Amino acid sequence: MNIIITPSFTATVTIGMELGYSKQFYQKSQFIRILQEFQQQQIKERKVYLSACVSECEIVLSGQVEPHIKLDFINYPKFPLEEKQFKEEVEWLSVQLMNKLEQNRIVIVFHNETKMFEKNEAIDPRI
Repeated sequence: MNIIITPSFTATVTIGMELGYSKQFYQKSQFIRILQEFQQQQIKERKVYLSACVSECEIVLSGQVEPHIKLDFINYPKFPLEEKQFKEEVEWLSVQLMNKLEQNRIVIVFHNETKMFEKNEAIDPRI
């Protein structure tokens, strides 16, 4: 048995399933197809293999209960990255998804910091 040990870097991204504030939603299967397209781009252009654990969740704040997709990333030992590149690739992928899925903001929780990407200061009117 081969045991491979790499530095542990993690990231969690939550992306709303509502397109903008439109009350129109996409399906998890659509999300996975879009995610795979961007992953293929990373593989082809930069030889980066960034796998994601995909699950559904809800973000709750005051009057808002919005379905989200949650992505969990690790520094996968079969395709390890240095910390800087790991973060850059997670950020690149997240921003691509943010734009494609018409999100105003996303939050990425890394193992040592939290980053919010925001297009403008608009807030969901249900909050």
